[in-house]
Amino acid sequence: MWHATVVEHHRLRRDVAVVRLIGDVIPFVSGQSVAVSTPQHPLVVRRLSPALPPSLDGKLEFHVKAVPAGWMSGSIVAETKPGDVWEFTEPAGQMRIDDSGRDVVMIAGGTGLAPFRSLILDAARKAEPPRTYLFFGARTPRDLYASDMLFLLDAELPWLTVVPVVEHLVDPDWTDEWYERTKVDVGYGLDDLLAGRLGDVVSAHGKFTAHQIFVCGSPGMTRATIEQLTAGGTPMENIRYDPI
Repeated sequence: MWHATVVEHHRLRRDVAVVRLIGDVIPFVSGQSVAVSTPQHPLVVRRLSPALPPSLDGKLEFHVKAVPAGWMSGSIVAETKPGDVWEFTEPAGQMRIDDSGRDVVMIAGGTGLAPFRSLILDAARKAEPPRTYLFFGARTPRDLYASDMLFLLDAELPWLTVVPVVEHLVDPDWTDEWYERTKVDVGYGLDDLLAGRLGDVVSAHGKFTAHQIFVCGSPGMTRATIEQLTAGGTPMENIRYDPI
């Protein structure tokens, strides 16, 4: 068991927060998840994927979305505060970029982005990272909670292409006060967005027979995307996935 202390809690949307911690060095690798318990619900365990590669100084970052009836996720988004101590066990998962040099396709729904950010930052340390395409999907433009960060990464890394996807091009008519507080000028405009369901948009690009495919999002999104990819001719053995 390992421990880390919350040093920052940033609520980015009504239902999304980024939490940063510093503590023990956890022996995970980029793309894996870890089992987490928090002081608000010490007997509840949830698997979360670090959004940063492993570091020697024990820095951790997690992206968390509150889900309906999700006691722990809702508590992390609304109640986490600096000084909270989290406990971690059981690093696990198979989403790892191999050394074959094959192009990489990452398909992220919502906070399923977290392990892919870790994988991208890890790949950036290598002399020749593989060509990487990140499809980042959400319901509306406002739900693309990390578009500013991805916009900057996209500009900085010549081997990375980010494709933002939304189901609806118009935001809902109610106000998200957290979005209004954190809104920035950097990010993707409407002209940069592809409209449609994430699985449909990715599948429209054809079959991926010579790629490494990674999928992370809600169980429904993950299942539907994999079904569409394989129905379109992408071999299942090319796909690694992790529902959140």
